[in-house]
This record gives sequence, structure tokens and C-alpha cells, in this order.
Amino acid sequence: MAGMKKGNRPGIRRVGRTLAFQVLYSMRFRDAKNPMDMETLFAISPSVLDQESETAREFAHALVMGVDANREAIDKTIDEHTQHWKIARIAIVELSILRLSLYEMMFTDIPVKAAINEAIELSKTFGDEKSRSFVNGILDGVAKSLNK
Repeated sequence: MAGMKKGNRPGIRRVGRTLAFQVLYSMRFRDAKNPMDMETLFAISPSVLDQESETAREFAHALVMGVDANREAIDKTIDEHTQHWKIARIAIVELSILRLSLYEMMFTDIPVKAAINEAIELSKTFGDEKSRSFVNGILDGVAKSLNK
């Protein structure tokens, strides 16, 4: 990426988060008759294969595996903070961003504000004009309940 200094941690982490989002989003397109585990899905993802930074790939892998391992708790949290929205009705872009961000908020030591800011950046890049406020509203609600 142009202008990125070597060792720029936030830059590499953002690249890794974007990669993790892309893999989580691709879950939607899994073949129901031949389901793949998350490890395989990650390994064959074109965005992962194209990523030159091993650090970004490793960070993305940790995020994806963390979301996968904690998906039940994450989805329960989404359910609790979306009034009148069933998970099946949430657009896959927003759902993937929420799962990724909530994993970081609930199961890692990243500051909650940083996780929310990264989610908003992802929603600006991959969502539509309504994505940002939808994602922000849910994550703000969760943040208040976490008291981190």
C-alpha cells in the first residue's frame, strides 16, 4: 500500500481486518451441500492468497478463527441489541462487520472505541449510506453494556 511505512501496526491491522471481513463475508457463498470449515475457507480465499503481508494474514486468521469459535455468543449479543431485527434480516455486509467488531470488543483487549472506529471504516468501504449508522448504533449499545 502506497505511503505505508514498514512496521506501521495500525495499517497492517486495518489490512488484516479488511481481509478478515472479506473471508467472513464469503461465508455467505458457501455451498450448503459441501460445507467447508472456516480454516479451509480462509486458506482458499482469493483475498488471503493475494495478500503479501504475512503479518496481515496472521492477524486476519486470528480474527476469523475467533469469530468462528465465538459466533454463538456474538450472534446472541447482536440479537439482544437489534430491536425488531432478526439476524437473518441483517444484510451480510453489516452482519460480517458486526461479528468481526463484536469479537474484538468482547474477546480481545482492543479498546472498544478503536473496534467501533474500525467497524465504521469497514462500513464506509463496503456498505451503503445506511450501513455506518446501523453498525454504529448497535456497537454503541453493546459498548454501553460491556462497561470496558
